[in-house]
Amino acid sequence: MSSKVELVATDEHGGYDAIEVYGRKHAVVKHGQGEYVRGNVHTQNIESVWSLLKRGVIGTYHNVSKKYLPLYLNEFQWRFNHRKDSDIFISALRGC
Repeated sequence: MSSKVELVATDEHGGYDAIEVYGRKHAVVKHGQGEYVRGNVHTQNIESVWSLLKRGVIGTYHNVSKKYLPLYLNEFQWRFNHRKDSDIFISALRGC
């Protein structure tokens, strides 16, 4: 995990319980109880990432092979991180 991370916000899934063991501050929103945001604690960012990835796979690629999954994930990470660029095409060319 990046050293820049100050807070890891998740839903109540038990798989996230070990986050604090690794020295990270952890806060939970309880979707099961109708809670989706509490101050700066929410999961909207990661849900937005998953939404972009799912739309891309279903709408553009239709299928993803296990062999190339890391490449697809890198592409969608780049797209998400540059989603607000006014000219994303130029940003892509700069990365070449």
